[in-house]
Amino acid sequence: MSRAQRWLAVAVVSCLVLLGVPASAWSAPPDRVSAAIAAAAKRFEVPAALLTAICYLEGRFGDHGGAPSVDGGYGCMHLVRNDHGDSLDRAARLLDMPVVRVQTDLAVNIAGGAAVLRDEARRQGLAPRGLADWYAPLAAYSQARTRGVATGYADAVYQLLASGVSGRAQSGEMIRLAPVNVRPDRSAIARLPQVAALPAGCTTDTNVDYPGAVNCIVPTSYDCNTSSPCTYAGANRPTDLPIRFVTVHDIEGTATDAINVFWDRNSQVSMQYIVDTDGTVYQTLREKDIPYQAGNYWYNERAVGIEHTGYDATGYQWYNATEYLGSAKLVAYLLTKYGIPLDHDHVMSHGTTPSPTLGSSPNHVDPGPYWLWNYYLGLINQQGVPFPSGTSPAGVFTLKPASDQQPLGPNGTETQDNFNFFYLYTGPSTAYPKVPRKGSATDITDVTDNVEPAVSYYSSQHVTDPAGSGNEMYQIWYGETTSSTSYSATGTQAWLAVPPGAAVPGRGSVVTLDTTKGKAVSVYGRPTASRSYVIGDSPKGSQYVAPYTTVEAGVLWYCINFNHRQAWVPASSVTAVQTG
Repeated sequence: MSRAQRWLAVAVVSCLVLLGVPASAWSAPPDRVSAAIAAAAKRFEVPAALLTAICYLEGRFGDHGGAPSVDGGYGCMHLVRNDHGDSLDRAARLLDMPVVRVQTDLAVNIAGGAAVLRDEARRQGLAPRGLADWYAPLAAYSQARTRGVATGYADAVYQLLASGVSGRAQSGEMIRLAPVNVRPDRSAIARLPQVAALPAGCTTDTNVDYPGAVNCIVPTSYDCNTSSPCTYAGANRPTDLPIRFVTVHDIEGTATDAINVFWDRNSQVSMQYIVDTDGTVYQTLREKDIPYQAGNYWYNERAVGIEHTGYDATGYQWYNATEYLGSAKLVAYLLTKYGIPLDHDHVMSHGTTPSPTLGSSPNHVDPGPYWLWNYYLGLINQQGVPFPSGTSPAGVFTLKPASDQQPLGPNGTETQDNFNFFYLYTGPSTAYPKVPRKGSATDITDVTDNVEPAVSYYSSQHVTDPAGSGNEMYQIWYGETTSSTSYSATGTQAWLAVPPGAAVPGRGSVVTLDTTKGKAVSVYGRPTASRSYVIGDSPKGSQYVAPYTTVEAGVLWYCINFNHRQAWVPASSVTAVQTG
């Protein structure tokens, strides 16, 4: 906080005192989130445990650097102003405070959240007496359009209460909430509407695959097997093709934008689902049909695609909790229905899907560096989907970074250069140059010199960074892009900088590449013998993690984590396989 901001804060609080409002109700030392929660709880008669759980769920006890979410929400209480709700201005009115203070002052933001919760209880004709009585007001607080998503939000908060919360605020303050044994009273939830206004052409009938989805499914006349122009290929999955993946996208716009695109038969693109910032799920294509969504038809044939409202390069315009929760519930349903493993190799990002050929490179990079993969996979796990079991092969690790635990904005402790992508160096120290980036030097979404969290790699050696950064340096084989025009990649050894404690045992087999002619091994964008799908190569003796295999036309293929994306090598190019 600058000197001018401090003087402004003092002046505002002084005015409130003159008006008879205790200063403790509005402000707390900037490094004392717990004090702000206690003050808000006392003034508005909302349980401090409830405010603590919300502040953790939405902001990990931080304010995201003062930046708004993709839903237009601010602070750890995620007070929003958008086309489907306005808790931000409502909080400002209830506090009689300027909106900018609710947006930028964490203590005021917490007080605003408490004020809105109490006001919501009164609107519903409730007089909560204990922690169990806040279920319906909390569901309404989520700003969700549908009752199912609203109750999912309330359930998530009560799950945090049951498990307890422990986290460090961006100021360094450690905040702990002991587990609370409470059974929420859901009886008042019938007071909430089932669904708010819907986009044109969408209905709430039950003719959908995912229970609770809004029906926006495109006509069968959009099927490329029978019509032109068209947007998808009609099929009968999983009878004729297995469904093995879920592909996560961002829209680069709003849910309405995406619906409009998918309903344009000239767009030549399609997707099964769209998740809005309020957690509402829209279905635009049957799961049995093949979407034109991932830029690689082999993956299209085997994946269900999900778009999310948001942008991949927003400068910390973060994805909010309700959107993550709505998406996690949908993905848990899909994984259970089709027997898909819960890991980042099968719940893929568009950015880890390879381009099938060099002519179509590079593929997309969404949902980008601000999508919290470990948090997201954990939410899916909380829906009852188990993580895969098994031992980890020696030397295999995956990234579970602290930035994935506590998303902070540009004024927090994280920097744009290392938020949720992790960078490679040419030597065993951050004092060495980074692996050359083939795109723009300032583009945070460029994936030619980095990897994503929750993806496994093999390292034969690692050292603590001699430059004193505290990072561990892991030597891995990485498909380095050799040209900014063709995007062909060649396997080379590089050093991955891993923050302290962020490397955990990974999964998959370690494959060693070889060829009988001693030449570099061809690497493919999809498992097929056609040379048109070769996207790079890797030297004899190079080693990669293979998360899974497939058999195509009688040939066994290994999927490998080649660089930021997956890639493929035939079994004939593999001489050794190390398993856990």
